[in-house]
Amino acid sequence: MKTTTRVAVIGGGVVGCSVLYHLTKLGWSDVMLLERSELTSGSTWHAAGGFHTLNGDTNMAALQGYTIRLYKELEEITGMSCGLHHVGGVTLADNRDRFDMLLAERAKHRFMGLETEIVGPEEIAKISPITNLDGIIGALYDPLDGHLDPSGTTHAYAKAARMGGAVIETHCMVRETNQRPDGTWDVVTDKGTLHAEHVVNAGGLWAREVAAMAGIYAPLHPMEHQYIVTDDIPEIYERETEHPHVVDPAGESYLRQEGRGLCIGFYEQRAKPWAVDGTPWSFGHELLPDDFDKISESIEFAYKRFPVLERAGVKSVIHGPFTFAPDGNPLVGPVPGLRNYWSACGVMAGFSQGGGVGLTLAQWMIEGEPERDVMAMDVARFGDWISPGYTRPKVIENYQKRFSVSYPNEELPAARPNRTTPMYDIFSEMGAVWGQRYGLEVANYFATGNEPHYETPSFRRSNAFEAIAREVRSVREAVGINEIHNFGKYRITGPSARRWLDRIMAGRIPKPGRLSLSPMLSEHGKLIGDFTVSCIDEETFQLTASYGAQAYHMRWFLEHQEDGVTIENISDKLNGFQIAGPKAQDLLAACTRTEVSDMRFMDVRLMTVGMTDCLVQRVSYTGDLGFEIYCDPMAQRQLWNTLFAAGQAHGIAPFGMRAMMSLRLDKFFGSWMAEYSPDYTPAQTGLDRFISFKKNIDFIGRSAVEAEHKSGAARRLCAFVVDAKDADVNGYEPIWLDGTVQGFCTSGGYSHHAGCSVALGFLPTERVVDGLEVAIEILGQMCKARLITVPLFDPDGTRMRG
Repeated sequence: MKTTTRVAVIGGGVVGCSVLYHLTKLGWSDVMLLERSELTSGSTWHAAGGFHTLNGDTNMAALQGYTIRLYKELEEITGMSCGLHHVGGVTLADNRDRFDMLLAERAKHRFMGLETEIVGPEEIAKISPITNLDGIIGALYDPLDGHLDPSGTTHAYAKAARMGGAVIETHCMVRETNQRPDGTWDVVTDKGTLHAEHVVNAGGLWAREVAAMAGIYAPLHPMEHQYIVTDDIPEIYERETEHPHVVDPAGESYLRQEGRGLCIGFYEQRAKPWAVDGTPWSFGHELLPDDFDKISESIEFAYKRFPVLERAGVKSVIHGPFTFAPDGNPLVGPVPGLRNYWSACGVMAGFSQGGGVGLTLAQWMIEGEPERDVMAMDVARFGDWISPGYTRPKVIENYQKRFSVSYPNEELPAARPNRTTPMYDIFSEMGAVWGQRYGLEVANYFATGNEPHYETPSFRRSNAFEAIAREVRSVREAVGINEIHNFGKYRITGPSARRWLDRIMAGRIPKPGRLSLSPMLSEHGKLIGDFTVSCIDEETFQLTASYGAQAYHMRWFLEHQEDGVTIENISDKLNGFQIAGPKAQDLLAACTRTEVSDMRFMDVRLMTVGMTDCLVQRVSYTGDLGFEIYCDPMAQRQLWNTLFAAGQAHGIAPFGMRAMMSLRLDKFFGSWMAEYSPDYTPAQTGLDRFISFKKNIDFIGRSAVEAEHKSGAARRLCAFVVDAKDADVNGYEPIWLDGTVQGFCTSGGYSHHAGCSVALGFLPTERVVDGLEVAIEILGQMCKARLITVPLFDPDGTRMRG
């Protein structure tokens, strides 16, 4: 066996082989894969082998499209067959909510260039005549759906990798991974020790155990999954063409032709986690015992939906484990806190996503970043707070909801509440309706009187509409108070702090007592953060950004840390409130002996509020007169008592995140992972106005954004007032102009202040002009929309800045 390599990929399933192939495709030939048994010995060999493009995240859907198109390329490169069957497929909808979801997905596909279509019962009967259409409203048809030979495809990846110079070592058991001081790795196997610059964990069913060798926890759990292959069915083998795939979400099943019969699998509610305390190393080409009891209800439903099944005998039962992350998406990318250690695991849909995962990871390793935003599968989307006790119930929940309707406002209940602040019980008593972000409970809004303490999931305006309107009025007419626990917060200190921030941030670094807004950029000039930078003194700074991006941002900070700089994540060590509205300054003045009337917009001051020492900033995401007041969480309840008691004279009321997201639309403020993400640049989003092109620092991404600054961005973020009825923009709805799709929405909602529906989205720069008439497709309806350039609230910034 070789003793040195640039990359050691651990795991010989479809994902590990895809990573290996893509590394060679992008130019790294000194790469090696280690497999404890034979290739495909984990979940790969017993997979049903289906593939599809449907995914709620558009970037994931695009990567799935790449994966499917890759298979013919693999066949051409290697001369091997992947056993491709491009038969197309339909996803059925038996109620309005399911149909709304399919309409929303079809709209996303328009601007992605995917040729899916909505079909009615008559068309479904022609596509899949074995389907009982009772209660079926319609379906989404995807011509790219199909299936393949899992083993043949994996070996095609492996052969293509070998042709590119890769080495594959089977029957090679990894026992330890030990990092050297220089960041490289010793991979100890039963065949000897391999010295590798990089390690990739593609361990599949054993990814938890492989991660543990490096001293980390991978939030994954295997689930038992069962599918059935029938005996021959005349309605199938007498067809002239192969039967398409059918997904029946109501029955939690997927169905396709297998030989002269059918294969049908289930994501049943009586789901069972497998290998709770660890995957046995001895497990390999075995199956689990048949368990018809847990799928009996699913089978009964399937008999009604596909009556031919009831007459068919069972030829074989495949019952094996697959590994899931808590949200069902893969865990891909550089693992936070470790140098040169990469994750490529949790890919439960390996034959839909494996190619995209391999491409993404190879780009990340070789080029420094992937070509598109992959936050949906970035391993850094989970923080170090996550545990096996949290992962398991979330994985079970995700498995059970695999084919359920996914609503834009849905808050899933498993493993909650998990992490809470000192305000949790107080806000609960006040009627808080809770959501969660990054494991933390966040008040979405406050129900009063007889209002239900639960937001009904919907693609349309929900039962929270009136409560949100009430909270918006409180902010715009008096003063609202909102907890600021869901900001990511970082303390940067040291004699080199200012110089380091000047390099990390593209914007101006403020003087003591002031704050600034700054984009943070990748080497290629893409947005990887939008920050508030506060200068406490010359060697002490506080950064605030998205709470859910903590591990993502800390990974970047630590990768670029320099001597003389200390970086601390204080997201949960600092809490407090924001107060916003025309009475906000009066309220603050009533609670402190410090003079606040002379605080300018973007001033930062230390002051005592009530009995609590606080850091106070004059800034607010509501776009109103407002202050952020930070304190030690141990003093947060006392600070609340002070502010809320004094606020009674000023009409104070609490408001939640739903109102916040409505308020920010009045000013066209963007949101992280909607308007601002690694898919976009500062010039496209308007954040280039915060870049300091004059500073004499070669900040990260400078050359890329300077080039775009000179040439101009091809597209620009715009705001629209939409003639919507009962449903608003959520994101990725296509924007129609001159009869074609020329843009897409990033987010939207209802402005309760202005009384209208608002959308934010991208259009070609040359078409951006005030008053432009477009159409935005919302749930299959073409809604008229008008481009606006003047904010709906405080257009000249008098209240916010005055």
